[in-house]
Parts: sequence; structure tokens; C-alpha cells
Amino acid sequence: MKRSWILASVALLAVVALVAAFAFDAPEAGSNASSTDAPSTKAPSTNAASAKAPSAEDAAPPEVGETAPDFTLKDTDGQTYTLSDLRGQHVVLEWLNFGCPYVGKYYDGGKMQELQKTYTDRGVTWLSVVSSAPGKQGYHPPEKMNALNEKKGGNQTAILMDPKGKVGKRYGAKTTPHMYVIDPEGTLVYKGGIDDRPTTDPADLEGATNYVVNALEASMNGNEVETKTARPYGCSVKYASK
Repeated sequence: MKRSWILASVALLAVVALVAAFAFDAPEAGSNASSTDAPSTKAPSTNAASAKAPSAEDAAPPEVGETAPDFTLKDTDGQTYTLSDLRGQHVVLEWLNFGCPYVGKYYDGGKMQELQKTYTDRGVTWLSVVSSAPGKQGYHPPEKMNALNEKKGGNQTAILMDPKGKVGKRYGAKTTPHMYVIDPEGTLVYKGGIDDRPTTDPADLEGATNYVVNALEASMNGNEVETKTARPYGCSVKYASK
């Protein structure tokens, strides 16, 4: 008798537990099912915090044959340059860091200055762009940058300051130097390394193929640029840390 009573009690407790569990799991009458029970028909939220639009510098870098992305930057003298205002002339963008030995390869022996003078005399706008962040190698306040450039004998049209790196990132500039050639219609016709000798030795300039010179000569004479891209080489652009 005692054993039958115990078995009956256990069975009763099991039934009570089963009923309680069912009551806990089942949705209340009139309530919506949870998101894991059925797909929601609610429209996705349009809250700006939940879907941030990509910034301009997050866009894919331009490819040769595409319109070069417009930008506005100030130079070391405070003058504003907007790329689209330069339509009708060839433009060279040269990413610059005077502390980089790959840049020194061209500046220490005067080769970059020679190229700048040759082509600015022929109507090309040559813009050196500094995308080094404050506190990083290659960044200097505008007045010091001017003093360094004067000491180097730079002949570029202007040195543009890009301390937040927005223009550099938009163009996908990876190294100093990293070169871009833009034609009078605003189309990118070359991007990449300045030549085919990825070294820091000025002696290697002798006999090197200069891709920027070739691109400018072809485009200025109405011909198609043969080498449109080449692997950039040099020091990494010293962007601000995220």
C-alpha cells in the first residue's frame, strides 16, 4: 500500500510539472509569436544608427578609365585647390613624405624636381599630397613643409595637406611615392609606382622606365597610355590610426 501511494504521488507530480512547463512555453492568447517562432512581417528599421551609410573614403579606389574623384584641399600657403576646377589640363598627384627613403631616391638627386619643372612648364598641374597624420612620419605644419620643400628645391605646383587622410584613402594611395596621372577630361589614365625600379638607390634611376613620364607623353600627344597601372612601391602612407 505504501509503495502504491508513493508511485501515485510521483505520477501526480510529473503531471503537474508537465502542465506548468506547457503553460510557460506557450504564447499567451492574443500575443505575437516570438521572432524565432515565425518570420517577422515588420518593416526593417530605418533608424540611422542601425544602418550607417558608407563614407566617401570607404568607396572603392578609382580605376584607370574612370573619372578621378573630386576633392578640395588647402595647400601649404592656405590656397584652396579643387580637382574639378583643373579640367582642361593634365594633373599629376604625387603622394609625398620627405622622411621616406624611396622619396629621397627622387628628391635627393634632383630627379623629381626636374620632372616637376619639365611638366609644369608644359602646362601640367603637379600636386604633391601629404596624407601623413599629425605626429606621424612625413607630417609637418605648413610653414615647416614649405621650408623643407624650399631646401629640396621642389618645383611642384603646390603641396596639398590631407592630415585626415580622406583624399589618400579615397584614391587608395598606399605608398610614398604613389603616382596618379589625370587627363584634361578628368579621367584617370595612370596609377601606381613611379618607375620599374623598386629600390631606394638613386643610381637605379639610370635606365629605369618612368611610368609617369610615359603616361604624360602619351596622353599629351593624344595617344593611349600603354602601361596604365603598376605596383606602387615605397614607404606606407602614414594615415591616422583608427
